[in-house]
Parts: sequence; C-alpha cells; structure tokens
Amino acid sequence: MAEHPTPPLPAQQQPMPGRSAAMDPQPDYGETSYRGSGKLEGRAAIITGGDSGIGRAVALAFAREGADVLISYYDEEEDAQETRRLIESAGRKAVLVAGDIKQPAHCRAIVEQALAAFGRLDILVNNAAHQATFQDIGEISDEEWEVTFATNIHAIFYLTKAAVPHLKPGASIINTSSVNADKPSEQLLAYATTKGAIQNFTNGLAQMLAEKGIRVNCVAPGPVWTPLIPSTMPEEKVKSFGQQTPLGRPAQPSELAAPYVLLASDEASYISAATIPVTGGTPFI
Repeated sequence: MAEHPTPPLPAQQQPMPGRSAAMDPQPDYGETSYRGSGKLEGRAAIITGGDSGIGRAVALAFAREGADVLISYYDEEEDAQETRRLIESAGRKAVLVAGDIKQPAHCRAIVEQALAAFGRLDILVNNAAHQATFQDIGEISDEEWEVTFATNIHAIFYLTKAAVPHLKPGASIINTSSVNADKPSEQLLAYATTKGAIQNFTNGLAQMLAEKGIRVNCVAPGPVWTPLIPSTMPEEKVKSFGQQTPLGRPAQPSELAAPYVLLASDEASYISAATIPVTGGTPFI
C-alpha cells in the first residue's frame, strides 16, 4: 500500500484559490498509479475545477479510461496546462476553458465548446467550489455568501440545464458534495450550506432525469489535500489537516478518482440519486 503524508504537515499559506505546484507535499494525482481499463472509451466529459485537486485526478483517470475531457477553470493557467499535459499523455483530447462559472452565459459556453470539440457529451462533473474560513457569522460579508452560492450551487444549475438537452440515455452527471453536507463545520458555514444544497439538488434531479436515462449522483469527500487547503485555512489548521479522521490523515486527490470513474461508467447503470462518501472512516448518513 502506498505511503500517504500524515499530519503534522508543513505550515504554509497561499493566496486564493491556490496553486498545486506551490504545495508541500505535492498532491498525488495518480500520475504513476492509475491504470485505465477502457471503462469510458470514446466518451466525452466536462469537469469543472479540473485544473488541480480532485478535478485533476478525475481528469487523469477519465483520460486513461478512454474519455476526452474539457477542463473548466477560473484563471489557474499553469495548473490547467499541467492537467492538459496529463490528459494528452493518455492519448485523449483536452480542451481548456478559463472563465467565471458564476456567469450563466459562461456555463452555456462551456457546454457549447465541449460539443464543438468532441461532437458529443456523455459526462458532466460539477466539481468546482469556493470556500473560506470564518470564526463568526458577522465576519461573513454579503458578497462572500453570494460568491459561495454562485460558485458552488448556482453554477451547477446553469451547467446542468445547458448540458441535459445534449445528454443521451446512459449519460452521467456527478456532483461533488462533501462530508460537510452531513457534518457541517462551523468555520465553513457558507461552504457547508452549499454542500447540503448540492446533495438535495442531486437527489431531486436524479428523479427528474430518470425517464431520460440520465443518472445523477454525488461523491462526498472528507478532507482532501488540494490547493484550497493552504489558500483558505490558517497555517495551524493546515498543519493538522485530516488528523480528525479515523484514518488520521487527509486523502490524496488520486484516492477520489475511482468513485467518479465508477459513477461515469456502465458499471453504475443502476446507480442514481446515490452518494459515495470518501471520508477516511468518518460516518456519513
């Protein structure tokens, strides 16, 4: 079994939204470990927040499983180019689309660019997220609350609404929820609230789209070592990040890829309105 970094982690901070290359230790995206077996051969996927973190690990896995991938990201150009390199090294097409998913028109443009590049759309992974840490509700500005909801839940609606007319039976929508949907952190009030909304949206949408043969599911990660952590948490929290889990450490992004592959594949043909927790042993109900 691979050795994974355990707390205490090196103290570090970055400006938001963070960069993968500046992290210590470097996240494991599955570059040397993930082996594909053709589960997504010939399919086309959109992954938001695919430049780094969970999104990059999923993009790499999808490509090695045979899918072409469009990566939506905000402005993290260096990270996005590295994800492109990983996708193309697997022999698949990579499309990078920078921009603000808080804007409905940009979400529609993402879907249009995927269709133009790939001629089809089979998988939508709504993964991009914004979070910030606060000790008191009075510290959360109106703008911060609105930005969190616009990024984490409104964009999922815009993207899904644009994508559904182009999805055929067997297609899959996968939303990134969080252990915070079940056990909200008081220091991540806005973020945790949106993750609960994502959970509810997923379950309702799965029922709405069932007659179209489109499956909708969630993955609910616990603590994962991504650029969001050193860019949104105090240094002391970074040092102990993941220590509270039964496994005593944060997940590496590579450890999240397999559930997304499963939910995107035909092997999950009877799975919809489900949540797969990847929480390091923390119970999720």
